[in-house]
Amino acid sequence: MRTADVLRFARDAAAGYPLRTSLSVLAMAIGVAAVVVLTSLGDGARRYVVEQFSSLGSNLVIVLPGRSATGGFSPANAVTTTPRDLTVDDAFALTRLPSVRRVAPLAAGNSEIKANGRLREVVVAGTASTYLEIRSFKMAQGHFLPEADWNRGAPVAVIGVKIQEEIFAGRPAVGELIRLGDRRLRIVGVLKATGQGVGGLNTDEVVFVPVSIAMSLFNTNSLFRVLIEARSRDEIEAVKREVTAALKARHGGEEDVTVITQDAVLATFDKLLRALTAAVAGIAAISLAVAGILVMNVMLVAVTQRTGEIGLLKALGARGATIRDAFLAEAAMISLAGALTGYGLGLFGAFVLRQVYPVFPAYPPDWAVIAALATALSTGLLFGIMPARRAARLDPVQALMKH
Repeated sequence: MRTADVLRFARDAAAGYPLRTSLSVLAMAIGVAAVVVLTSLGDGARRYVVEQFSSLGSNLVIVLPGRSATGGFSPANAVTTTPRDLTVDDAFALTRLPSVRRVAPLAAGNSEIKANGRLREVVVAGTASTYLEIRSFKMAQGHFLPEADWNRGAPVAVIGVKIQEEIFAGRPAVGELIRLGDRRLRIVGVLKATGQGVGGLNTDEVVFVPVSIAMSLFNTNSLFRVLIEARSRDEIEAVKREVTAALKARHGGEEDVTVITQDAVLATFDKLLRALTAAVAGIAAISLAVAGILVMNVMLVAVTQRTGEIGLLKALGARGATIRDAFLAEAAMISLAGALTGYGLGLFGAFVLRQVYPVFPAYPPDWAVIAALATALSTGLLFGIMPARRAARLDPVQALMKH
């Protein structure tokens, strides 16, 4: 029997039992679709986090108050305790380091903004004029915070575009007075829309004020962060060393801050989310094994139902190897149809996710697609071997008698 005849025999056999074949294809398709959709979610999360941290700025070094136990970065560093405050004077001292281009102190907290007869809760970020360049933000109206002594800031504010829309109904806000907590401030600029930022902070809903005003408003002497821009990418590690040494000297020899680089943050999250993606892919792949077992059961039933047909083929001179190949070809066809159907369903699922969450890049990674398709095919063939061997070993006389 030629290869074309074997394939035709397998195709006709699968088409002869449409319901049984359809259910086998559906089971395999669900397994492949699960792998594609779940890895799209995992890899989409990884890309989203990397994209958001990349948008923080270029050549970025971040100083956090408090010292992590390992000296490295972990998400838990977002909440740290420190025996000594990270002050505005500490931040200003860093501007004199040779590898540093810009420094921006950052104090943050919540307050109420009142203007134009309206009141709402906002996030207040106290910083300096350098923050705009470090974060690569653009202005929609007016200008950012003026250059001034960080310890004596002018009573001015810059608001996000969403606050402008909600408080001032979208009309120009520059020059308007607002009350922030117990302070009266004049708006000097409106930040251009930037969208969602790192950690869920939407910068379109932030009020930026001079750092001294924010620290007075929140009655604190400690900064939330210090953002530093290195002169070049090659000098990031030099900045990290210089900052650590400078603050250690200022804090009486205590190394009580954590200095992290943008690359370290990205590498940590990238590693975590790649592991998560692989884990969910492995969980989804279990359904492919279940689908493979279903294919085996279907093929075993097919052998029982077609004993007479197998006996007739053997009586006409077909070899056992030919019968085995025919059944394996049928199992491969079912698996291939299921894999391709599942791939299409998975891509559609990922497309729906992107439509529902436009900022979320839910695209399946190439390795996951290849692995899912290969696993589906290999599983179908692996579990199809036993039924195919049983069919090949049938005695032609007994098979015809049973028929």
